[in-house]
Amino acid sequence: MASVLPFKAVRPQTIYASQVAALPYDVMTREEGQKAVEGKPLSFMHVEKSEIDVPDGTSPDAPVIYETAKRNFSKLIKDEILFQDPSPYYYIYRQQMGSQVQTGIVGVMRAAEYDEGRIKKHELTRKDKEEDRIRHVDNVNAQTGPVFISYPSRPRINAIVDKVVAEPPEYDFTADDGVIHTAWVVTDEGLISELKNEFAQVDALYIADGHHRAAAGAAVARKRRKEGQVQESDHVLAVFFPHNQLKVLDYNRAVKDLKGLTVVQFLEKISEKFTVENDFNAKSPQREHDFGMYLDGRWYVITIKDGVFDDKDPVARLDAAILQDHLLAPVLGIHDPRTDDRIKFIGGIRGMAELEKLVDQDGYAVAFSLYPTTMEQVMSVADAGAIMPPKSTWFEPKLRSGLFVHPLE
Repeated sequence: MASVLPFKAVRPQTIYASQVAALPYDVMTREEGQKAVEGKPLSFMHVEKSEIDVPDGTSPDAPVIYETAKRNFSKLIKDEILFQDPSPYYYIYRQQMGSQVQTGIVGVMRAAEYDEGRIKKHELTRKDKEEDRIRHVDNVNAQTGPVFISYPSRPRINAIVDKVVAEPPEYDFTADDGVIHTAWVVTDEGLISELKNEFAQVDALYIADGHHRAAAGAAVARKRRKEGQVQESDHVLAVFFPHNQLKVLDYNRAVKDLKGLTVVQFLEKISEKFTVENDFNAKSPQREHDFGMYLDGRWYVITIKDGVFDDKDPVARLDAAILQDHLLAPVLGIHDPRTDDRIKFIGGIRGMAELEKLVDQDGYAVAFSLYPTTMEQVMSVADAGAIMPPKSTWFEPKLRSGLFVHPLE
């Protein structure tokens, strides 16, 4: 069973929602963040990515960064831009990006269930990134951005959501990037109780995105835990989406050199495990186990040969793993893609033109386009207790920070 609970959110007054809502802290650099908030004093980026408000040259882990986040958050409350709901509620949060529509439930989950492995992950986390979020949450005394969670779709939860969204929304705005954000507040005690009971029938929750947020939330919970007491800090903020509404985009790769091989030698080498065809006009693969490859101004489609990988292994059969295990490592010498500076990862939202630009203009030798990972594959890997290769999934649209904040006291 899963514990998905209501909470008393700190959130924007309706008239300020569009001005407060901000992209997550980890999708842009400090410089990009500074540019994004120009003329936007209410942007929650000032809380989530407070390094944009400290002097140039400040150490990335300096205490002033976390003190600034706390001060900026407190000011938004003091100025009555943000307020706290009087009772624990659920919230419905819908995002629409083009034809992609996903509707989730905002609530909190128990940190202890993360520690017990009942909130399943598919990625490794980095200690430095964990520590940054731990210090941020601890200093601000709130979880400022939600974890992106998926769960196996349940008809009754869907029906409750449909009932709520038939009413006028609390928030409804279009962000600068064209994504439409709409939210409702679930105040009906009967519906709150029913949602709580329905989630109790869910066997497992799956982290789709936000592994560092989840890890940090659990770490702060352990740090603050008091035996025999249930505290607000025992919970982690999340948005919970039915698995069949989520769309995973492709996550592509570019490599700086061919490790001393000529183009002809490289093509011969990869032909040992892949079939290679040129003039691939689609550029982006249309089926699993096909890969687009842009090399020397030309698009190819390469397909892994039968019997090369273990089709029964949930990780080995992933396209990201196939490319890594049978081409990037053995042919191009990229054995640790997490640390090797010869490889670059490109989110599919940037399109095939970005891969061509990297090769034609930016000095990269070859680029690969991948077929998107599915949510079923993500869940299968998590169920096996395994870890996906780095940069296997790219979720869009991104959850906005600042619309729902979880105070820890």
